[in-house]
Amino acid sequence: MKHPVTKYTNSYPVQIFIAGKYSLAKKIARQYCDEVGCCVTVSKTTYIYTGGEEKGVVIGFINYPRFPKQPGEIEQQAHELAEKLLKGLDQQSYSIQTPDETKWISYREEDTVS
Repeated sequence: MKHPVTKYTNSYPVQIFIAGKYSLAKKIARQYCDEVGCCVTVSKTTYIYTGGEEKGVVIGFINYPRFPKQPGEIEQQAHELAEKLLKGLDQQSYSIQTPDETKWISYREEDTVS
């Protein structure tokens, strides 16, 4: 029996939180991963908030030891995919969570007016 190969890298999980249809989010994520050569998880979720709820997804990135990346590269891919999801899922905002902070990006008219 062969001995397994074990590789390590610094952890840097990044997640995208966005409302929208799960099946369409999977399709968009698959296209993005095929284009740039990466791997993500796509999980169904339900957002519960004051006065309502909506279905959505959480997209997960990890620093995969087989093909390690710098944290900035992982964040950049998350932002690129989030923008594709925003358009494809017909949404106006999303959040990206890193180990250090959570960013909320909104294109809503009421949020962009200074």
